[in-house]
Amino acid sequence: MRLLERQQALDTGLLGFRNLWHPQPFREIRPDWCEQWPALADELLALPDGSVAYLNEDLSAALSLLARHIPQVSVIGPLTKLRAMPQHMLAERGAHWAWEIPGRKRQQIEAFAAATESGGQPVLDWCGGKGHLGRLLAQAWQTPVHTLEIDAGLCESGSALARRADVMQEFVISDAMTTENWPQPGQHAVALHACGELHRRLIQQGAERGVGRFDVAPCCYYRGVAEFYRPLSEGLQLSLSRDDTRLAVTETVTASPRETRKRDREMAWKLGFDAWRREVSDKAYRSFKPVPDAWMRTEFSDFLVKMSEREGLPVPSSGVADEFEARGWQRRHDLMRLSIVRHAFRRAIEVWLALDLAVFLETQDYVVNLGSFCERQLTPRNLLISARRV
Repeated sequence: MRLLERQQALDTGLLGFRNLWHPQPFREIRPDWCEQWPALADELLALPDGSVAYLNEDLSAALSLLARHIPQVSVIGPLTKLRAMPQHMLAERGAHWAWEIPGRKRQQIEAFAAATESGGQPVLDWCGGKGHLGRLLAQAWQTPVHTLEIDAGLCESGSALARRADVMQEFVISDAMTTENWPQPGQHAVALHACGELHRRLIQQGAERGVGRFDVAPCCYYRGVAEFYRPLSEGLQLSLSRDDTRLAVTETVTASPRETRKRDREMAWKLGFDAWRREVSDKAYRSFKPVPDAWMRTEFSDFLVKMSEREGLPVPSSGVADEFEARGWQRRHDLMRLSIVRHAFRRAIEVWLALDLAVFLETQDYVVNLGSFCERQLTPRNLLISARRV
């Protein structure tokens, strides 16, 4: 399927099911779709914990569950299936190229590099940090690399690593959002997990300036979005809020059991406070300001008092904390099950966002491929936009 055709079909599909993925059970105790499809809500609320964890990780299984109640949903899955990019053998790079790189990050860099191909152009490593990706490409492709990075300390560390590896890599200390000198015509621009507006600026400004090739793995699409996402391509019907774009990157695969327990307690406590706020103020959900970590290491009763004082609410009496902590855990139980519906569309939202960038490049006279550069177990942000100028 051509990229434009896929984009149009996915745009129509997501718009048609917006009432399923747009409501947030954290904010809406019972989304409206619970009344429209009560059997679906009942099945979800009755799920055991093991099934909840599985369905929140396996989006295909979650879509299949939805399709049993809403058959039309079955059109979404095939539109999110993208082929794996061909892997190219990297040239011998020595045993010590990966100094200072954690194991998972090293695997991501190597997978990204193997899914790209040199066209002989000089490389621009966009928002490259210490330049690990650029250093690998300079070594594997025997190509000069410029790594652009705003943090001078990272540039200094990266320069030392480049000298140690004896590669042609120079660092440019510059803000990617304001630089007027980069990217440059004819370059091969690469970006591994440049967030939000940083990858959008590279693609938009790079196309205007005649970049020869792009290999971009987007990340954190919501960063730089004010209220609504502004597409680069044209003709789309769907409008995504900032929270909608955040949905695309809520999937994680690296949380430890300890981190999971901590996350669950934080969620339950916030929901317990939200229940108290609704009780005493008769107001719907309001966004949380950041909660100090120290408050999450006390007892729930202390947390509830501190949050109430901060938010200008009546301070609860000593006897109510247990009740609202229990309410919070029950809300968390229900939320994790009802959120399966929303999470089932995460990949579809992400593919829609990536297609916006890919189709834009096609309109700028690039031949574009969109696929995955690694398995999601290595990183859920595994989409790669690969483009070359005609």
